[in-house]
Parts: sequence; C-alpha cells; structure tokens
Amino acid sequence: MQSGKSIQELSVGESAEFSKTVSEADIYLYAGITGDMNPAHINEEFASNTAFKGRIAHGMLSAGFISAILGNQLPGPGTIYLKQELKFTAPVYMGDTITARVEVSEVLIEKKKVVLKTTCINQDGKTVLDGEAQVMPPQKG
Repeated sequence: MQSGKSIQELSVGESAEFSKTVSEADIYLYAGITGDMNPAHINEEFASNTAFKGRIAHGMLSAGFISAILGNQLPGPGTIYLKQELKFTAPVYMGDTITARVEVSEVLIEKKKVVLKTTCINQDGKTVLDGEAQVMPPQKG
C-alpha cells in the first residue's frame, strides 16, 4: 500500500471530501460498536418527543467521516490523527447525505504537524459539524 502525502508534499488550501448517505443500519451499527445506546438515536418513540422530532445520528458518526478522509485521502495512509476540536451545529437524520471536507490551513514543518479545517455539510448545504484537526502526516524514507 502506498503511503499518503508527507509534510513536504502538503500545501495550505489543499482539500479533500468524502460523502455518505447515513442509513438506519449505520446508526444501529455505530450504537453497537460504541455502546452508545442513547434513545435519541435508536428509539423512535422516545426521539419523536425531543426537540429533533425523530431519531438523529450520533454526532461522532459524522466526525468519523473526517477520520476517513485523513486516513485514506489527505494526507492519506500512514497519517496519525493527533487532535480534533468539534462543534456540532445541526442534527443528522437517517437518509441525510453528509459531505465531510478537510482543508489544510497550516503546515508546521518543524513540528511535523499539519492543521486542517474540518467540516461536514448535509445535502441542503447546511453545516452539521465544524472543527479543526491536527495530524502527523506519514514520513517518507
């Protein structure tokens, strides 16, 4: 497997995206894997009486799409995820198509770290997650 971009190969403004439509199965699988059985995610009767009027996806499910970009695309394979700040700005419902995006905002050569703006938007263009990540890109021989 080829490794991702090294710190020397990255530049400010470079970006990558990943999109996925969130299914009911995704929500149940995430609940099972993490143990987060909050009824806001898995119980329609309970969730229909919340401010969201129905079940919503776990916020960290959308955040996981950012991880997919970092590890697979930008910087790519071999990247070490160091830090993530997140702000959840809108709910994600079953059937929503979420597009995660990362954009290089700072390249810290001397520290061997890269700072990236991280966002997720839904199919209507509404931001559902906003944040900032810090990673250590793979090193080239």
